[in-house]
Amino acid sequence: MQTVVNTRINFIDLIQLENWSVQALLDSNVSYSNKFELAKIGEFLLKNRNIENIDNDKIYRRVTVKINNNGVILRDVEKGINIGTKKQFIAKFGQFIISKIDARNGAFGIIPTDLDGAIVTNDFPLFDVNEKKINPHFLLLITTTKEFIKFAQSCSSGTTNRQRMDIDLFLNQKIPLPTIAEQNKIVDNYNRKLTEAEQLQQQAIDLEFEIENYFLDELGIKRKRKKVFSNKLVIIEFSDLDRWDGKNEKLLISKYEVDKIGKYITDISTGTTPPTSRREYFVGDVNFYTPSELGTEMYLSTSERKLNKIAFIDKKARKFRKGTILFVGIGSTVGKVGIIANEFATSNQQITGFNVNQEVLKNEYVYYYFKYFKDITTSEQTKATLPIVNQNKIVNIPIPVPPIEIQELIIKKMTNLKEQIESIVVKLNNLKLEAEQEFEQAIFK
Repeated sequence: MQTVVNTRINFIDLIQLENWSVQALLDSNVSYSNKFELAKIGEFLLKNRNIENIDNDKIYRRVTVKINNNGVILRDVEKGINIGTKKQFIAKFGQFIISKIDARNGAFGIIPTDLDGAIVTNDFPLFDVNEKKINPHFLLLITTTKEFIKFAQSCSSGTTNRQRMDIDLFLNQKIPLPTIAEQNKIVDNYNRKLTEAEQLQQQAIDLEFEIENYFLDELGIKRKRKKVFSNKLVIIEFSDLDRWDGKNEKLLISKYEVDKIGKYITDISTGTTPPTSRREYFVGDVNFYTPSELGTEMYLSTSERKLNKIAFIDKKARKFRKGTILFVGIGSTVGKVGIIANEFATSNQQITGFNVNQEVLKNEYVYYYFKYFKDITTSEQTKATLPIVNQNKIVNIPIPVPPIEIQELIIKKMTNLKEQIESIVVKLNNLKLEAEQEFEQAIFK
């Protein structure tokens, strides 16, 4: 007798009943393919309880499992006397590990060679894998799927932030079990695509280095180092002295003239957030940027939040016209930049917008300079509470000023390299997606 699903009733044979929880019954109805027989996870995972009684004088490596199947990593190295839980368990290379607390978020993994002999608490149960029945990486791939994560969530109970997986319920879950040869083939196909994606990832990284090196070489940039002879005495060349207090000495050298960008800024202002109590301000079509939306693309064309033009009429928002360079001046992502692509837009108070004299500095050149020399553009940030680069500090940022034709060549070269990177990223993301889809097609209906 098969399970009959109705909009109101779900009939399940008593012989199939493994848990009296209604929610678990509903959520564990995973649609696996009928091409393979189903087997309980507990048939090939054996819980290992190799106990370690913590010695106060011994040094231990401790393990943690990252969510979203991002691997098993070293948490820290600690002396036994500083470890509160004195009864722990020894991990062994190749074992399957679960985080009871984060299993609902995909915290499964396999102990790597470098963590062989590390320790875990009871919240990280360890299992020996019967590799005659299942390839550990095949099991791990199944645990990465959305269907399985949904099941893992139904196996967890407790308060919102401290839910723990019911391990017995997990071990009773059934999954498809092809032959070892078929499992190996599925895993190999998946890994082949992932390896191709990793190779493409390395190409993208290499091109990023090429961009930085090209920019450095083209501008002939060198950073001067202070000559420190003691913790109190700093020697600065007189020719490099920009201020008499020595705080802003010229530590940037280029084959082109270096000026403060403020010399070429035509206008500068900082964004603001309208009163959130006025809901009508936030119902419109004007892009309202926050720091999280800067840094990925050069041109900013859309934002998550929008403002109504009424906010500008009431002078509760600051208008930035097309071509304005937005600079994150407050917060952990200080230094991120973007250029407004629409007719006009606005931002919150963490962002400052400025325009430059286009006859001397091209917007795209300024963007690339700020993006790749963040250590220079944010060097004067204050760090009392939050990193801050205010308007006064922005105008004092040093920038090499090549002739316009050189800037245009730089922009062309940089844009070409960035387009190559974007093309590679599309390919590697497609490969990862194909690997996931092919695996899921083999396992699910």
